[in-house]
Amino acid sequence: MSPRTASCPALLVAAPASGQGKTTVTAGLARLLARRGKRVRVFKCGPDFLDPHWLALASGQPVDNLDLWLNGERDVAARLHQAASDSDVILIEGVMGLFDGEPSAADLAMRWRIPVLAVMDASAMVGTAGALAYGLRHYRPGLPWAGVLANRVASEGHAALVEAAVEAAPDGASAMGWLGALPWHEAFALPERHLGLSMAGELPDAQARLDAVAEALAHTPLGAQDEAAWLRWSVAFPPVAEADEPTPSLLRGRTVAVAHDAAFAFIYPANLQTLRDLGAEVVWFSPLANEPLPACDAVWLPGGYPELHTAALAAATRTRDGLAAHAAAGRPVWAECGGMLALCKSIILTDGARIPLWGLLPGEVVMHSRLAALGPQAWQTPHGELRGHTFHYSTLQTAMAPVAHTTPARVHGRAEAVYRHGSIQASYFHAWFASSPRATAALFGAEVAA
Repeated sequence: MSPRTASCPALLVAAPASGQGKTTVTAGLARLLARRGKRVRVFKCGPDFLDPHWLALASGQPVDNLDLWLNGERDVAARLHQAASDSDVILIEGVMGLFDGEPSAADLAMRWRIPVLAVMDASAMVGTAGALAYGLRHYRPGLPWAGVLANRVASEGHAALVEAAVEAAPDGASAMGWLGALPWHEAFALPERHLGLSMAGELPDAQARLDAVAEALAHTPLGAQDEAAWLRWSVAFPPVAEADEPTPSLLRGRTVAVAHDAAFAFIYPANLQTLRDLGAEVVWFSPLANEPLPACDAVWLPGGYPELHTAALAAATRTRDGLAAHAAAGRPVWAECGGMLALCKSIILTDGARIPLWGLLPGEVVMHSRLAALGPQAWQTPHGELRGHTFHYSTLQTAMAPVAHTTPARVHGRAEAVYRHGSIQASYFHAWFASSPRATAALFGAEVAA
């Protein structure tokens, strides 16, 4: 029997810009619905590792990324159909502003007719909130729309003035859909650092913060509505035809060891699934705990925050020695961004301190207070195009000559170097493995025909 179209309520939580509170609202709403016994599946638009930590904690489910360029339309469609098949509600957190990026969150909403919930930081406005909401609603004709939620209001009186401004928009309150307001409160602020939000697992009160947001949302029109009201946002997600070629089992019988702790946490769940679909067994180890490298055929050192844990990493001699022996034996290592940093000889922090690292790559990392690179990238490998992105605050000073460069997907992007040193391959490039399973398998040592 062929699969059927799956339907369930879905919202895309967007904003006029970054920093408006999209993650707070999405995570709080997911937590509220999950506490009511709903099966909530949350996605994050665009390449992002940090927001999904909060969204997964709130929903109790893994969080995948959705991006029409990174994933491809077929992959996005398949993930949405599967989510609608086994969930009561789908929530999708947007990226940057609603219309920012190519493709944007609005493009995703338009493609699948997913209603947009606009979150606006109203802390420094009143009447302008109406103009802003009206502009978001009407800037692109035909944009599916759910309503407006004001964030960080100062008082009930402030919220009432913002509501009146939104209701005074030319199309009236019914078209704009006032869904309530959230006050600013320290209890549910999500702390940030240089790459974005702090990871949920680092905060002992992370769940309490989400519960506080959920409680506040419960008293808004959005959070107080019943199941029948949610059904007005139901979206039909058609089934996706089987791929012409199933993922080949090119890593069958191989074990891939993946570094995973607070220093190495930038891991797409979809990447792990791709490794398993290729037939690999995935095992974990923690460099911060100085754990020995497990018996394995290949190693993945993902990105993260090694710059925040330099002392512990420098002292992780058992992990370092295991990686050195692995590389000396000619077994493959793929190190991306933070994983590459940890392999270098040393790092210079923003205060000028020079800290020794593992010394398996010739080079020194220099941390900067400003962003060094950001944006989607594609790597044309001999085995297919790997898509991904780059996002880093450091630069690498090395005598190594790049063996390849990625191609930025945007006009003003900057290519990233790919290095090879013995059996180690490394780059600032974060790969989306599902974009080319064959290229991924080759990264981890499989024999793949060019």
